Amino acid sequence: MNPIDYFDQFCRNYQPYKGGAWCYEDGCIYRGLDLLYEATGDARWRAHLLRLSSAQIGPDGKLAGYDPEEFNIDNVLSGRILFPLAKETGDPRYMTAARHLVGQLDRHPRILSGNYWHKKRYPHQVWLDGLFMALPFQIEYARATGEVSRIADALSQFSTALALTGTAGGLHVHGYDESRRQRWSDPATGKSPAVWGRAMGWLAMALVDALALLPEDSATRPLRARTRAILLALAERQASSGLWPQVMDAPDLVGNYEESSASAMFVYASLRAVRTGLVEGNEADALRLAGERGLNALIGTRLVGQGGGVRFTGICQVAGLGTVSGPYRDGTPAYYLTEPVVADDSKGVGPLMMAFAEAFMLDTRQSLELVIDAMAGRS
Repeated sequence: MNPIDYFDQFCRNYQPYKGGAWCYEDGCIYRGLDLLYEATGDARWRAHLLRLSSAQIGPDGKLAGYDPEEFNIDNVLSGRILFPLAKETGDPRYMTAARHLVGQLDRHPRILSGNYWHKKRYPHQVWLDGLFMALPFQIEYARATGEVSRIADALSQFSTALALTGTAGGLHVHGYDESRRQRWSDPATGKSPAVWGRAMGWLAMALVDALALLPEDSATRPLRARTRAILLALAERQASSGLWPQVMDAPDLVGNYEESSASAMFVYASLRAVRTGLVEGNEADALRLAGERGLNALIGTRLVGQGGGVRFTGICQVAGLGTVSGPYRDGTPAYYLTEPVVADDSKGVGPLMMAFAEAFMLDTRQSLELVIDAMAGRS
């Protein structure tokens, strides 16, 4: 089965991640479907998106199971589909729903430096995940409504988050605790202990998506330079297999493994940076090569036959910091190797869709078709 057929089958069988409640896990699939439609023009991707999302967006714009008082930054991500659907359909419920989400952001608690808390239940904390969940949506909302002050705020939050989470190796740790109350938080810096692959994936995608929406000017140039440096640092850490490790700052750690969702996110960010002109010249060549190698590796080795079908394997199911119940997640390199590894999780499938769509838009079809033909030959 080639990737297009896999995506179609996956969406036909997809069940909402949290029983139908508005959530970021579904949003990963929605984002993938939106980009596949943009890339190919194939109406089935839009049909899947409308079918899956319509049950969660009421006629009055209310979102199923959504409680703004949770101040959960994850819940904002799915809102990115509201803008293309509003433009295409003219249905007012989509922008009404977007206003519900931006209403949460207007009241969302922040650390003293200005960044949104990750969640109400994770107070005073900034996680890299949250940058992807909220800031590209915030910029898209600003562009749709003309509320340009939201763009400056988003750029400021990116800059601050990068400063608070940076490492000597040029990558970024998973989280920062302003209060220093969490056991995972360094008492001097507030940083968590390790560089988790998917956290870097959320960060890379957030930066590239945000900058693709904005012109190059004095306001965005520093962030563009920092993003290029991050993407090149990621490319340097690509394994010979074409994939990337679960714990990025401990490559020799016993049990460290190459993880699929982060690899898909890095492929997407690399190819999108090339396609949108964020990188040029030798940098673009390096990132294009890394992206193509990574995508071919994911398609060729992680889409595997299981139980009479095809599954996307090697996905870390979930990882976080601290806890509100259950075992404490201390954020050490060893911790990230304890979480379950699963197949077909939306946090991996969605980014794989996104990466595949970017490859089509960048016109890397020839190299992709070689892998697809090889897969067809072994099936």
